[in-house]
Amino acid sequence: MPKNTAYQETINWMFAQLPMYQQQGASAYKKDLTNTILLANHLGNPEKQIKTIHIAGTNGKGSTSSMIASILQEAGYKVGLYTSPHLKDYRERIKINDEMISEDFVVGFIENNKSFFEQNHLSFFEMTVGLAFDYFSKEKVDAAVIETGLGGRLDSTNIITPLVSVITNIGFDHTQFLGNTIELIATEKAGIIKKNIPVVIGEYLPETKKVFLDKAKETDSEIFFASDVIKEDYPCGLLGDYQFHNKKTAVQTIKILNKHFTITEEHLKKGLLNVVENTGLLGRWQQINSNPKAICDTAHNSHGLKIVLNQIQKEPFENLFFVLGVVNDKDLDDILPLFPKDAYYFFCKPDVPRGLDAKILQEKANNHGLTNNKVSNSVSEAYKEALAKSSEKDFIYIGGSTFVVAEIV
Repeated sequence: MPKNTAYQETINWMFAQLPMYQQQGASAYKKDLTNTILLANHLGNPEKQIKTIHIAGTNGKGSTSSMIASILQEAGYKVGLYTSPHLKDYRERIKINDEMISEDFVVGFIENNKSFFEQNHLSFFEMTVGLAFDYFSKEKVDAAVIETGLGGRLDSTNIITPLVSVITNIGFDHTQFLGNTIELIATEKAGIIKKNIPVVIGEYLPETKKVFLDKAKETDSEIFFASDVIKEDYPCGLLGDYQFHNKKTAVQTIKILNKHFTITEEHLKKGLLNVVENTGLLGRWQQINSNPKAICDTAHNSHGLKIVLNQIQKEPFENLFFVLGVVNDKDLDDILPLFPKDAYYFFCKPDVPRGLDAKILQEKANNHGLTNNKVSNSVSEAYKEALAKSSEKDFIYIGGSTFVVAEIV
């Protein structure tokens, strides 16, 4: 059987057989680490063979993880990077120095452990975490940057004891799993803070700061609030305004990692500048067209969208167009009031089971005064229609969901 066919069948099995939050929502979320611990033991505890950096937060996990990985790469280290979700290829989730895990390794891992997965009803995410730890251990990486999938305390990645724990920020997202107050969400994210392991906090609010301080005291962890202690602003290959705080978070994390690795100021500067080239990160204030300028971005909750929408208003344009699609558990009453009423909207449904019907999005948008709009048959058609309707001096924004961006970049 050709490699590509075997790989595709393996991926199809992973997606189809097992609940996955990105596809199904609530049915994939498990409030338990038992299965992950069981799998880790089955694999010989590969997570204990590697040095890790653990990153949680409502927004900015992917950007911050990529910055840290890029800086370590510039310093000459072999760096594993585990992120989610992927945009195009499942293997984007597991990389070493921007090289995706091989199709053969994925196929072999599933083949060798399939009966164990089935017997123990492991989720897509649990399997993927096990795959990442196994791969990084076998490849003998110098460090692995590990991003949580959802939350922190009960996230499958939370079986590691990292060199440093990082929490980028706290906002309202996935409230059906993590709690409906900022304090409750912060408590879930703070679950990655471990005994005597330093923790870096990116942005904070008075109510989340107390949660983090209490948890750090409980675990005897030295705590650093990056936005207070990092004064210098470095140029970066990631251009969104929201990267201001992510950069500070990454820089403070690197300062702590200097106890374990040799990282110079030059490595730090180059790592930030070359982050896209070094890690392949896509969909963060990414320009995909000029005249009209078209930007796509994966911001999908109010915390992230406020910053992005503010940045759009700084752009010079005559007319503003949005290509917008969301998933069906999105709180539209929370995000739609943020969007400008004088823009033109092309609504579309991302091509995943959780994608919200574009007509429902249109109806909700009309209720919020976003009445200059039309429904498109697909994300790509919506973008083509936006390009056709706009002129060279206009601005097009594509987003609302990671899955919308995935169909464009």
